[in-house]
Amino acid sequence: MTLQFESLPSDLAAAHAMIVAERAARLEAEVQLVDARAEAANAKADLSSTEALISHLKLEIEKLRRQLYGSRSERKARLLEQMELQLEDLEAAATEDELAAEKAADRTQAVQSFQRKRPARKPFPDHLPRERIVIPAPEHCPCCGSTKLSKLGEDITETLEVIPRQWKVIQTVREKFSCRGCETITQPPTPFHVTPRGFAGPHLLAMILFEKFGQHQPLNRQSERYRREGIELSVSTLADQVGACNAVLQPLHALIERHVLAAERLHGDDTTVPILAKGKTVKGHIWVYVRDDRPFGGRAPPAALYYASRDRRHEHPARHLHGFTGILQADAYSGYNELYDPSRAPGPIAAALCWAHARRQFFELADIAANARRRKGTAAISPVALEAVRRIDALFDIERGINGLAANERLRVRQRGSAPLVAALEAWLREERSCLSRAASVAQPIDYMLKRWDDFARFLGDGRICLTNNAAERALRGFALGRKSWLFAGSERGADRAAVMATLIMTAKLNDIDPQAWLADVLARINDHAIHRLDQLLPWNWKPANGPRKLAA
Repeated sequence: MTLQFESLPSDLAAAHAMIVAERAARLEAEVQLVDARAEAANAKADLSSTEALISHLKLEIEKLRRQLYGSRSERKARLLEQMELQLEDLEAAATEDELAAEKAADRTQAVQSFQRKRPARKPFPDHLPRERIVIPAPEHCPCCGSTKLSKLGEDITETLEVIPRQWKVIQTVREKFSCRGCETITQPPTPFHVTPRGFAGPHLLAMILFEKFGQHQPLNRQSERYRREGIELSVSTLADQVGACNAVLQPLHALIERHVLAAERLHGDDTTVPILAKGKTVKGHIWVYVRDDRPFGGRAPPAALYYASRDRRHEHPARHLHGFTGILQADAYSGYNELYDPSRAPGPIAAALCWAHARRQFFELADIAANARRRKGTAAISPVALEAVRRIDALFDIERGINGLAANERLRVRQRGSAPLVAALEAWLREERSCLSRAASVAQPIDYMLKRWDDFARFLGDGRICLTNNAAERALRGFALGRKSWLFAGSERGADRAAVMATLIMTAKLNDIDPQAWLADVLARINDHAIHRLDQLLPWNWKPANGPRKLAA
């Protein structure tokens, strides 16, 4: 590039004026650039805030739909979790962009910083202790310097803070007295402790149990965390406490077992749990039986009963339910067939199969998105499966409207609305099956239902039966997620111990009771409680001194 010297001024004053004008133009351009960057940062923050708000509203809508109508499709549970994770990232990104917009606006006076519209914060609970910190007032007036200051009022800003876990040692003193008359020495008896020598208090024991069996944190991880907090508790010491607590809580487990098996209807299911055996793991199983009469207006409290086994052979459910003669809602596992035998000694159990299991097989063939991923872009779906899902969903729509009603009312609505749909579905499935080959993918779920049609249609004759077995599946969800953390049970007895503690913790949750608070109170009181009044310590009867602690919504 060549310079145009003829355009430059020839005198000093003109050159000075030209330099000043050029600097002013450059400064104005820089100001405009800063303003443009601030406006761009504001626009980015506004966009991030809008995306977070939209995601939040979508999540709230889906939660309300699930609360009002139940699960609308097989993917709703997964989508809800994905939406919550997405909302976390969007909220964090919106906050980052807002702070960036504030920094950009500080460099200019022409652009106002973007401010997110946040919902009004709820006041903190009244039961939380308040610590008052008063900022020292000025001694002199900043305007005139006078010391004649009079207080007009005060503004209080509340900030939620957490205090790290505090450990303490409780000293229980038993004084000795000597009688001046007979010289007999008297002393109060030693208080009850769950473990020998009683070095662990009930709240510490409850925390260890709930962390291990409720939050699925193995004892080695708990030991490491306590060590970082300055408390040396070895894994063997913690295991000793767990074994002692399990022995003390066995009577409560027996009461819950008796309560569950006395039900008219049970939900049953199982899941795999690896069990360590001679240097390798075997595929053990955790079985659950849930008593929940709330769907048909029952007054009995809900409870869950767990068992552990080394394998999945049929004798395990036969042993678990040897005296039960009611209704069992479960999947089509052949190991239950012995329970349905009419020649069974106590009497046969009535089978009620899960429509959600049957629907899931059709849904997998009708899921366009999943098939597109599985087949590398080809969205081939089965029209028969799609129609089957639509017909089954019509039954679920009726069930959402009668959830919680009395059994006779539920039966009346089903006879009027569901029975014609079930009859039409059976006729349609048989007609479609006659036109399909044995190799057709949709033939398998059709055969799964038609071979067991009486067990699927049993809900039409009994208002106590639910359409799904979701209650048992929800009860097993903790094991399905937790086994990724603890990998395997250390032994068969360890699996049995996990089943006992899961029974106690899940039953407390089903009754909206804080499991850790309940365990701590029970461990402190169970020794002094009369054996014939032990049912007062069950979760649905539990009344601590300060009132039951409910689970957070």
